[in-house]
Amino acid sequence: MMNESRLGVIETKFADIIWRNAPLKTTELIKLAEAELGWKRTTTYTVLKRLTERGIFSVLDGTVSIIISKEEFFSKKSHEVVAESFGGSLPAFIAAFTSRKSLTKEEIEEIQKMINKMKGE
Repeated sequence: MMNESRLGVIETKFADIIWRNAPLKTTELIKLAEAELGWKRTTTYTVLKRLTERGIFSVLDGTVSIIISKEEFFSKKSHEVVAESFGGSLPAFIAAFTSRKSLTKEEIEEIQKMINKMKGE
């Protein structure tokens, strides 16, 4: 089975169109994909089929609907990155992330709020 949380850059741009506009008719999606990505109808249908097979979207009676929200998708993807690359250690991920990019004061405050919320404060 294909890993549903692996999307290429172009697939992600296409998925974003759906996430922003769903539910929508496939005819509308074809027009949006042509305008935003320069795609032909066949390319749109091919990639849409791939994403429906992965269980991210569904198509019923010509209407495209969301099965997995953008937030859910990226949450799952981020958990997989931490699990695969950092042995499931969130502190190791944060250490690696912040070694190349300093956090802003606002980012630190936002993370602290999340930590306090998890601690029940």
